[in-house]
Amino acid sequence: MKKTAILVGLLASAIGASAQGTVQFVNNITGVLRAPVYGVEPSDPTISKVGNTSGGTPAGAQTYGGTLLSGTGFTSQLWGHVGMNQPLGTLDNIATSAFRTGAAAGFWTAVTAVVPNAPLDGQPYHGTFQVRAWDNRGGTITSWAMVLADATVARGQSPVFSPSGNLGGTGTPPATAPPLEGLVSFNLFTPVPEPSVIALGALGLGALLFRRIRK
Repeated sequence: MKKTAILVGLLASAIGASAQGTVQFVNNITGVLRAPVYGVEPSDPTISKVGNTSGGTPAGAQTYGGTLLSGTGFTSQLWGHVGMNQPLGTLDNIATSAFRTGAAAGFWTAVTAVVPNAPLDGQPYHGTFQVRAWDNRGGTITSWAMVLADATVARGQSPVFSPSGNLGGTGTPPATAPPLEGLVSFNLFTPVPEPSVIALGALGLGALLFRRIRK
């Protein structure tokens, strides 16, 4: 009897470990979510913006001057943790994807993300999430830690959001993973512009001062 109880307990643990809760790491679902990511502002690459445009879902009032991110030269990551309003330092990197091209620019390839320590398939949950993206410079910037270590790397992040609902799953058949309710558009920015950008700005300022002196 004791051996049977132990075996049942081990089996339950194995099932719990394999059947983890999931969410959809995607930023374009027709009629549900549309939150593309944009490049740096041409007028000032240090400007950081968040919020949906009038074409987003839900619609917003933000505007962006940068182009939509396109191709494998840009990386997107989903960071998350179980529980509402968790500190940023507790979030884990739970999914990574590259951006699509052409008419799908601004959107990354969809990934089903497993949420660590989440309830089992189809169970209600609360989570804290943030999407981060950056220019990976031809695949040489491979982590968020590397982004933070170089202030000239163009990067951006969404506001932190806490969707709630029923988790998807990894069982057979799996429960449908829910979308990232609360995600909005954002753009990339550089805390410190590239030296070439600084040099161009200095040249422009010098030319302006020269014109004023001549007058």
